[in-house]
Amino acid sequence: MLQRLREDIALILERDPAARSTWEVLTCYPGLHALWMHRRAHWLWTRGFRWLGRWVSHWGRWLTGIEIHPGAKIGRKVFIDHGMGIVIGEMAEIGEGCTIYQGVTLGGTSLVKGAKRHPTLGPGVIVGANACVLGGFTVGAGASIGSGAVVTKAGPAGATAVGNPARIIEA
Repeated sequence: MLQRLREDIALILERDPAARSTWEVLTCYPGLHALWMHRRAHWLWTRGFRWLGRWVSHWGRWLTGIEIHPGAKIGRKVFIDHGMGIVIGEMAEIGEGCTIYQGVTLGGTSLVKGAKRHPTLGPGVIVGANACVLGGFTVGAGASIGSGAVVTKAGPAGATAVGNPARIIEA
């Protein structure tokens, strides 16, 4: 566990040019705090302590302004930068090495319980500020989603999606 915490801090120091020190990252990075809270909430959720997982998640949102459902699956080396207003739904999956900026929604388009309602981001996906990725599909590895884009269907690996509705401008 301590190794994972060190990995999280090192990732921020590597990827955010504004990060000046380990102490600053530990005390002033809500994206880091949200991920730590989510890990606790997810651990509880997957062991059947669902109400308690939701409660921990609720406190994480209150403390950081970032809402991550305890059922969401988040890989290693995920970087949440300027995270205020991010919403990550119950069935969302975020691959290793993804970057998510402020105001992003990984949301659903269906109200069917048990169905895959939220998106899966492959490894290394970058989601720009205020983008909405809505539905139970996969965004391929290394894809980029532009700021403000509204994505409602799958995107291939390495693609760049922009606009509302989103369109692929390069793949």
